[in-house]
Amino acid sequence: MKKLLYISVNSKPENLSSSKNVARKFINRFLELNKDFAVEEIDLYKQHIPRLEYQYFEKRNCIKKEEDANKLDDKDKKEVEKIRKLCEQFKEANVYVIAAPMWSLSFPAPLKEYIDCVIQDGETITFNEDKPEGLLNDIDRSMVYIQSSGGHIPWLLKPVMNKGLNYVESIMKFIGIKKFEELLVDGTGTSEEERAEAIEKASYEIDDIIKSMKY
Repeated sequence: MKKLLYISVNSKPENLSSSKNVARKFINRFLELNKDFAVEEIDLYKQHIPRLEYQYFEKRNCIKKEEDANKLDDKDKKEVEKIRKLCEQFKEANVYVIAAPMWSLSFPAPLKEYIDCVIQDGETITFNEDKPEGLLNDIDRSMVYIQSSGGHIPWLLKPVMNKGLNYVESIMKFIGIKKFEELLVDGTGTSEEERAEAIEKASYEIDDIIKSMKY
């Protein structure tokens, strides 16, 4: 069975988070149209995401071999094993959905810590004559980045204002995820009416995005 990996990064519960609300609508519709998919979910505010300490690595982006990791203390062994599991889970997916708010022109910090865990030499990237190359281009994979923001961002300012989205798109395409789609929940405003309108507007784009994806 194919797998959709849903990665949420918002401390709010789903009913209060615009990005998570739209992500749930997206996933439900995707499953209606793709019966051969199962969903795995990871909430980066609920699951422990290791910070990458120097003692976890053989070399840059390369986690210690198991026999060497076994020489670490118990805490560090668990951290290395968690990093391996996160990376393996990521590699096994065909479709990825990330739900995140725009914070300070970027995204909440747990998402960067997670990305650092899954970008691993020999797993999602490799180094060819010291030049990094992505390894996830072996099959068709797609990512949908669902971002909520309080205001409306003019398209001319998106390269400047959407630094978080632009970073995620760049790194995911680099590791080999061929199709990247953005679903912006802009203009959530300060009232529940504005938020509901922004969610509804974004939801209209779901079917078109699903049609454009490769998996």
